Amino acid sequence: MTPRLVRTRSQLADALAAPAASPARRAVVMTMGALHEGHLALVRAARERADQVVVTIFVNPLQFGAGEDLERYPRDLDGDLALLAGAGADVVFAPGVEEVYPGGEPLVRVSAGALGERLEGAHRPGHFDGVLTVVLKLMHLVRPDVALFGQKDAQQLMAVRRMVHDLDVDVEVVAVPTVRDPDGVALSSRNAYLDAEQRTRARVLSRALRAAQDAAGDGAPAETVRQAAVDVLAAEPGVVVDYVALVDDTASDVAPDHVGPAVLAVAARVGTTRLIDNVVLHLEEGR
Repeated sequence: MTPRLVRTRSQLADALAAPAASPARRAVVMTMGALHEGHLALVRAARERADQVVVTIFVNPLQFGAGEDLERYPRDLDGDLALLAGAGADVVFAPGVEEVYPGGEPLVRVSAGALGERLEGAHRPGHFDGVLTVVLKLMHLVRPDVALFGQKDAQQLMAVRRMVHDLDVDVEVVAVPTVRDPDGVALSSRNAYLDAEQRTRARVLSRALRAAQDAAGDGAPAETVRQAAVDVLAAEPGVVVDYVALVDDTASDVAPDHVGPAVLAVAARVGTTRLIDNVVLHLEEGR
């Protein structure tokens, strides 16, 4: 089924108000386009949870910092629509910048607070403020019952969940597991920037996560689990590590004696491309 493409707020409102599109439950998947199998997994998961699925495609300038790749970010709306035709999307909202931010960049924005200042936020100041501002705007426009986000962007997921909780947004936030290529590399639009040699080196991120998983499975304490990932990354030439962190659901470092769920998050540069990845772990008391 070919989804209905809408470009303006009024067209979106009409699509959502159509009698045939009056669902008992509506889901939204928010993307910046350049879709791949990871995005399609979100759409299929949305289809399982809702009567109507809305996909948004918008390259949000507020979440790009100085020197980042806003202009280089891949855009292929026709290709995205072709992919979505077989994934279960009913409506695709693909607005321009002036439609989302009429009159220019918004004066009032959502702040991610301390959660947005660590890890990705430390390397990309203001990034999560931009993410949360557009996510909240799109939630108001689409009025979903459920919003689906990929686990790959773990800190973004944490920030959205906290915003929904703290600001009383009546939306269920669902995490969908990271989709990986057979070589273990997490799917990302930025993988297109990697040449063949860099692509081989990029596999080290998932190897580091597996090392941390193994250590956690052996009952190792938090710092030992984190160090297992550090050691794997350090052994790979040509990879510059930004951080390796073991954190809770507010992106704060877990205590040395932490027991329970945690996220091991890594970020590294391979060539000029910055990649992120993570794994959800369960730390147990030492054996």
